[in-house]
Amino acid sequence: MTEPNQPQPEPNKPKPPIPPMDTIADNDRMPPRTPRTAPPRPASIRTRDDMPPGALAMLGVGGGLAVILVLIVGVPRLIDWSHHQDWHWFTQWVATVADPVYTYLAAHTAGLPLTASSTFVIWQGIGAVSLVLAWGTGAVGARLTWIAHGACTAAMVWDAAPATARPVATALAVLAWTIGSLFALRGLSLRPVLHIHNHNHPAR
Repeated sequence: MTEPNQPQPEPNKPKPPIPPMDTIADNDRMPPRTPRTAPPRPASIRTRDDMPPGALAMLGVGGGLAVILVLIVGVPRLIDWSHHQDWHWFTQWVATVADPVYTYLAAHTAGLPLTASSTFVIWQGIGAVSLVLAWGTGAVGARLTWIAHGACTAAMVWDAAPATARPVATALAVLAWTIGSLFALRGLSLRPVLHIHNHNHPAR
């Protein structure tokens, strides 16, 4: 018999249920990314510090002599060469584009306060100014003005040029505009710029 003061064995009790595991987001399971540090930039080359003063003096004297030689010998030869060249092709090309433009302006400015000569000067000035501004500043307005000037020029040449020479005259006008566009539209890219944002990575 068991003594009354001795504790009685407890019956088997069911074990408490195991609490469910908390779901952890995939972003939290990944270890935090350590920021990448850019590699150190190499020190810039300092010519004045790396080269001795004597070498710098010799380079300065040599560069000055080269400039003087170009001015004395090269420039006169370039001028003499230009005098012996036949530049009629260039003047004829300009006339092929400019003459139809003037003819078109003269035929379509009747009754306006502006004369054909004044309109022709305005046409030349807008083309030159838009070319210089588009080349020097790259402004959108200057480039759009240059594009509109080229389109209007090609249209006027097509309308006023002789019927038999109309395609050639318009093609020469377009070629002249494209040559100027090498400077006016430099650096212009038609590739779309894509901005990619990573929304999966938690913000820090």
